[in-house]
Amino acid sequence: MRSLKLMVKEQTPLYIFVAVLFLVGVVFGALIVTALTLDQQQELGDYLSNFFVTVDQQGLPAAQDSYWSIAAFHLKWVGLIWVLGLSVIGLPGILILDFLKGVLIGFTVGTLVSQYSWHGMLFALVSVAPHNLVLIPVLLVCSAAALGFSLLMIRSRVLGQQRRTQVTHPFMMYTLLSLGMALLVMGISGFEAWVTPVMMRWVTPMLVSAA
Repeated sequence: MRSLKLMVKEQTPLYIFVAVLFLVGVVFGALIVTALTLDQQQELGDYLSNFFVTVDQQGLPAAQDSYWSIAAFHLKWVGLIWVLGLSVIGLPGILILDFLKGVLIGFTVGTLVSQYSWHGMLFALVSVAPHNLVLIPVLLVCSAAALGFSLLMIRSRVLGQQRRTQVTHPFMMYTLLSLGMALLVMGISGFEAWVTPVMMRWVTPMLVSAA
């Protein structure tokens, strides 16, 4: 446990870096919304309108049916970051994933706000924000750990500054941290599957009437 805490402390600059990269992605995603043509905005508006009507009238899939698909999606993201951290060439991929995650969230929130004003912001607060308040830090921690291990591999294998045997312990700590984050992901997936749909149903009638 002490080694894990030390590893996290040593990687603080990497946490800051990936957090900034994620925020840049959020801003970029929001700017994409403003760059859409009128036709594209109309198509998005029609899609959202149909989605909200469906949710209001028919509800969402049962939580037990959606949990494993939600959990699998998030776990694949964590697993992909872990795999990319094992190789030198995976380092750019980690950065791209963090940036894309920011773009997706920025675009989603930006679209809701542009189409529905404060109603859209309210929907984003109940549908996007709650689980992402935990999920995003989890992914950023995984990314920082992956970057740290990837940089260690570069120093060890490419630059020859460390012996191969010295990589074993950092690998164990890296994998242990990733497994812990995976458990958190499974927990927050439960919130997303059972609690988020309920909050969405509370807000959806407002958006249907505002459409």
